[in-house]
Amino acid sequence: MGTTRSPSLRGRAARLGWLTAGLVVLSLVLLAVAAWQLTTTAGQATVPDTAVLPLSVEFRRPGLAVLLAAVALVAATFLALTALETATAMQVLNRDRRIPPPLPAHLQQARRWTLGPVAVRALDMEHPPEWPALAVPGEDAAPGSRLRCTVLVPAHDEEAVIGATLRSLADQTRLPDRILVIADNCTDATEDVARACGAEVVETVGNTEKKAGALNQQLALLLPSLDAEDVVLVMDADSTISPDFLETALGLLKDDADLMAVGGLFFGEEGGGLVGQLQRNEFGRYQRIVARRLDRVFVLTGTASVIRGFALSAVAQARGSLIPGPPGEVYDTLALTEDNELTLALKTLGAQMTSPHQCRVTTEVMTRWRDLWRQRLRWHRGALENIGAYGFTRATAMYWIQQLALAYGVVALWSYALLLVITVLAADSIRWSPFWVTIGLVFLLERLVTVWAVGWRARALAAPVVIELAYAFFLQACFVTSIVQMATGRKAGWNYVARPALQAAMLPVLAAYVVAFGIVLPSSLLLTDWYRSLSIWVAFNTLVFVVLSLLQLLPPLRRDARRAWARRGDGHVPAVDMQNGS
Repeated sequence: MGTTRSPSLRGRAARLGWLTAGLVVLSLVLLAVAAWQLTTTAGQATVPDTAVLPLSVEFRRPGLAVLLAAVALVAATFLALTALETATAMQVLNRDRRIPPPLPAHLQQARRWTLGPVAVRALDMEHPPEWPALAVPGEDAAPGSRLRCTVLVPAHDEEAVIGATLRSLADQTRLPDRILVIADNCTDATEDVARACGAEVVETVGNTEKKAGALNQQLALLLPSLDAEDVVLVMDADSTISPDFLETALGLLKDDADLMAVGGLFFGEEGGGLVGQLQRNEFGRYQRIVARRLDRVFVLTGTASVIRGFALSAVAQARGSLIPGPPGEVYDTLALTEDNELTLALKTLGAQMTSPHQCRVTTEVMTRWRDLWRQRLRWHRGALENIGAYGFTRATAMYWIQQLALAYGVVALWSYALLLVITVLAADSIRWSPFWVTIGLVFLLERLVTVWAVGWRARALAAPVVIELAYAFFLQACFVTSIVQMATGRKAGWNYVARPALQAAMLPVLAAYVVAFGIVLPSSLLLTDWYRSLSIWVAFNTLVFVVLSLLQLLPPLRRDARRAWARRGDGHVPAVDMQNGS
């Protein structure tokens, strides 16, 4: 699959992506500066091209900032075209990848003028990259053929739960063809329970890389014997799947030869008290978001996902050249979140994936705040390290935006908390605003609607709002701590118990102390410019989030696309589309 130039494709794509994003941001900043200069000029205009609009805002001739912004946007356009060409070359799991046509001569000359000859040569933009060989088999499976499914269940001391996992596989309406339990350094009766349930058991040899290492050992032995009709279900030993999981997943893979993987949608198991129910509410909202996105995958969950064998082989072969990681290994053992990293790998290689609502996975929830802190710290840090390793590319752009949105959410929520505390401690009285009370009711409605399908306990927990608000503070503290750990070079680990969890637990005690002892701020703070600025900032953030809440309450905006997708699945495709190959 590789070529002599393919090792540079990954770095080339990331470099071009970062430069494109940087130029776009620069152009937006320059345009904002130009707009501020145009709208804040005092006095009457003395130049003949001044125009005064009904808004009484005086506009003058665009200055240097607008010109530089235009140049940056043009340069970003050329870089984006080259980045997309590189990304298309890397899509070895997409049989429909198309070679972009070369730029016309006049656009090539404009590119040299805009970027400069040195930049064009340094970025290797004169000559398109060589295309790696397609990793999809040349011929589809024969009509009526049956996909063969091998299940891999890595397990480390899972004696108490692996029996339920294997029983859920035995209860499938479409049984798997082979079940392999990978016993990884087990010291309990995991192997005996697995054999009693009828599964094959293999033991890892000298594995120190946890789940990813255990899977790599077995996949290295398994993948060479698989062909185009083989798929692999990778499943956690502490999870169970719905009875029609395999029937649904294999049916989708059989009907669509271009579909490379089917991921499950995870539900939280019962129990865990308050912390368990908060996680079930969170998972329920995630499932709703995926359904509204036409089952498109955010993360190919490691709890249970079905992947074509040749797609896993393509990932192993592309490691070190097209995607990060040691060559020849399916899972990157350095990644804290191996399922998220594999999702990025498959997306980079052009794989199509889906997470239908029928493929339900029930997995464990953390029952203690300390365990939840450790889990989410690993999730956040793993996600940040994954996208950092891949850089800014077409496959990772959405994930970078998600991380920026999380960071914005941290600033917005803590700004709101700061404003609330100052106001309560400094104000002599509180006056209710009908407008902001209505905004609060919108948030309440959104909280209830988005967990309605989870059950009455979820609704009862969401109704007070403040409980889930405190949970949001907890999750944001995990996110910020993960960034601090990365910035300070602190080593990550699976068994690390973070001290900040104890500090966060002290916040309610501190709040109670403030109320009890009556620490009151001077009311003059409410008249300061910085308090007024903080109020405007919080009001703006609140309006942003209420718009997002309203979008969650509205029917999916792509309902027409959903109907078109359903017609496509039923085979009702217009003749003109079939002729055009769409």
